[in-house]
Amino acid sequence: MLSEKINKALNEQIAKEAFASSAYLAMASWCEQKGYEGATNFFYKQSEEERMHMMKIFHFVNEAEGKAISPAVAQPEHDFPSYRSVFEAALAHEKGVTKSIHELVKLATDQNDFRTLNLLQWFVDEQLEEENQIQTILDKLNLIGDNGVGIFMIDTEVGKKAAAKDPAAEV
Repeated sequence: MLSEKINKALNEQIAKEAFASSAYLAMASWCEQKGYEGATNFFYKQSEEERMHMMKIFHFVNEAEGKAISPAVAQPEHDFPSYRSVFEAALAHEKGVTKSIHELVKLATDQNDFRTLNLLQWFVDEQLEEENQIQTILDKLNLIGDNGVGIFMIDTEVGKKAAAKDPAAEV
């Protein structure tokens, strides 16, 4: 059975994952409106993946005899000044999620909650992958530049990443 403190913290993480899904959906919409097909598909996939992360924790809480709560979701940012800024916002968001996961690991460690630690280890690894993926896109933007051709090249590559990613295989 989950402790009250762990249950509360996991429900807070469920809410963060739900917000992440919503934020990526907003980013996908902005990209789609601007004609960035690759980033559109990438962010739609990211949104699906974040929802699956939310559900992974949600199911765990209930299976561990806790009480999962469906979260209310705040309205995310919908407007971005540039292609680069969308990815900068995504990276900042992922870094916040990583910090939150690390805080959960600390809490589960302090409470000797090994089942929760086992779940969270998957998220620790996942966050490293998420941050690196977005940082790589930003690094390439730094190399190629923010001109039309550079963005077109990056957007094409981002679209290939989205096509290769199957969020359902990760859960």
